[in-house]
Amino acid sequence: MTAGPAQAHVEHDGFHTAYHDVGAGPPVLLVHGSGPGVSALANWRGTLASPLADDHRLIAPDVAGFGRTQTAYELTHETRVRHLVGFLDALGLDRVDVVGNSMGGALALALAHRHPDRVRRMVLMGTVGIAFPIPDGLDRVWGYEPSLEAMAELVGLFAHDRDVVGPDLVRLRYEASIAPGVHERYAAAFAAPRQRHVDEMALSEDDLRGIGTPVRLLHGAEDRVIPLEATSLRLVRLLPRADLVVFSRCGHWTQIERATDFVREVASFFTD
Repeated sequence: MTAGPAQAHVEHDGFHTAYHDVGAGPPVLLVHGSGPGVSALANWRGTLASPLADDHRLIAPDVAGFGRTQTAYELTHETRVRHLVGFLDALGLDRVDVVGNSMGGALALALAHRHPDRVRRMVLMGTVGIAFPIPDGLDRVWGYEPSLEAMAELVGLFAHDRDVVGPDLVRLRYEASIAPGVHERYAAAFAAPRQRHVDEMALSEDDLRGIGTPVRLLHGAEDRVIPLEATSLRLVRLLPRADLVVFSRCGHWTQIERATDFVREVASFFTD
């Protein structure tokens, strides 16, 4: 697997944020999800190298508690929202488009709810951010115990077509999950009982109805981690300016399994 773009760092508000910054044009904040071994690069490697960077500035931080971003704050949803706001301030970005994956979608929704003037448009893939009973797939993801076999099993859970992801991604995520202190931090952030973490990330239905930001929801029809019926099919009815695109034969990783279609949807929505 080839190396990704160089990582930059910025200090702000009690955070040491590691991030990738590629391309030129209107800024797009890429916010990754919460799987073990996740980082901005692991989640967005293909997107950062895609034609999207020809016309947009793509900014992908390691969210607080993940990758190489460091903080002494307790790793809660509130901390992660505050981290992203401070990160935008540190980079002097008053208004951005946002792409949020899974947990990153919940962070994007919280950002649009609290600071509507700072989010122009959002693309949310397999997003959390609405109350639903935690499914077995998500409970297994947050309950991960490190081993190469366990990571291979989770990658098979994330992807409908395992041939799309391959062993390189499994090893990349596994090695990231066993870096010093990473699993201890992850286990503490998503300790059982895990329903409370879903609830913590959820906005009320009234709050969701009040988000006026244009949204494009993307979801894999075979998503076993964040079920389509419990999340995006409800969100498209609640968010007043949302549309939903469902990818057939696709699991949770739309940006990997349907990479070309994903980039096309993002580009068309942000330039429409």
